[in-house]
Amino acid sequence: MPGLPQGFRYHDLRHYLASLLIASGADVKVVQARLRHASAKTTLDTYGHLWPDADDSTRAAIGAVFAERARTSCGLFAD
Repeated sequence: MPGLPQGFRYHDLRHYLASLLIASGADVKVVQARLRHASAKTTLDTYGHLWPDADDSTRAAIGAVFAERARTSCGLFAD
């Protein structure tokens, strides 16, 4: 197809949609519904590597708590 990368398939747009949904924070059930997969297992088997893992989210949560404690313990923005 002119103007498209060599080897482009319309099915590639489906993968692109899934990756955009996941990157924007959509959960597995939303992605499953949009792609019309019969089960969330199919969605996770295909795209599971794109979701942040538990280590990523727990590190972010702990980092946020430490940052807040550091901010408030230094007397910054004290009420």
